[in-house]
Amino acid sequence: VQLQASGGGLVQAGGSLRLSCAASASIFALQTMNWYRQARERPRELVATISSGGSSSYLDSVKGRFTISRDIAKNTLYLQMNNLKPEDTADYYCNADRALVGGRYYPSQWGQGTQVTVSS
Repeated sequence: VQLQASGGGLVQAGGSLRLSCAASASIFALQTMNWYRQARERPRELVATISSGGSSSYLDSVKGRFTISRDIAKNTLYLQMNNLKPEDTADYYCNADRALVGGRYYPSQWGQGTQVTVSS
């Protein structure tokens, strides 16, 4: 699986961005997918998760503002971020959970980070 993240940028507080993560694997629909972020001098944290069945979960600080989704036809994962705050500033990474499909093991994979900067 190869993951390519995009959509980061500079936005004012209260603004919105949509991150995208294009996946190469045909098993994309079967994998749990995640968005993580890492701010400067902070540990990486899990922001949002979407299961293969479509259920989602969020970091408490982004609940009600961020929405994770996937387009199976396009093999693309999204993170819609609304009402952005300066504390959301970080590098954002997409991640595919490890999976066992049809007897084949797929290790966890990471995309490159996309930078999000929210100015006050």
